[in-house]
Amino acid sequence: MDNLKDIVSKNIIYLRTNNKMTQLELGETLSYSDKAVSKWERGEAIPDANVLLKLSKLFNVTVDYLLSEHDEEELKSVRTHRVDRRVISLISIIGTWTLAIVIFVIVLLFGYVQWLIFIYALPVSVIVMIVLTAVWGKKKNNFYNISILIWSIICVIYFTLLQYNFWFLFIIGVPAQVIVFLSFRIRVKK
Repeated sequence: MDNLKDIVSKNIIYLRTNNKMTQLELGETLSYSDKAVSKWERGEAIPDANVLLKLSKLFNVTVDYLLSEHDEEELKSVRTHRVDRRVISLISIIGTWTLAIVIFVIVLLFGYVQWLIFIYALPVSVIVMIVLTAVWGKKKNNFYNISILIWSIICVIYFTLLQYNFWFLFIIGVPAQVIVFLSFRIRVKK
């Protein structure tokens, strides 16, 4: 059994470092703590079957690969894939703003100048980031995204109704921000 712990440990370390992930990032992706990842990598524990399955999907290997010993050549031949999330995020945000520019130009061709289109693009961009962050398992980062979303929606409403001078809308943001802060402080005990 100790030999199996060492094998799994070595494989997890290789896959994690080869994909330029920290123990914290891997733990967040798997919904575990970095301490649990550290135990696996020190060979003090073996992840359960569910975690092994998640690891295999994350690193594009089989569960059998995680449980088997490999020499250096085999380790190097494994093609793990990890997309560059920053590039995908950047492409998504640029796509959102490109769409806003296209809509602005189309409306401009009909003789209207609607600068509010760019204000509306801000919460849409943030929603895209919230979705990407949730998909990638970095839920802690969504605290900032949701906070920005709240304030950007308030700005959209304010600028849309600018003629009515609804400045007090910004007061609504304070309790909403407190709710977001408290909701991210909730911890589920395992």
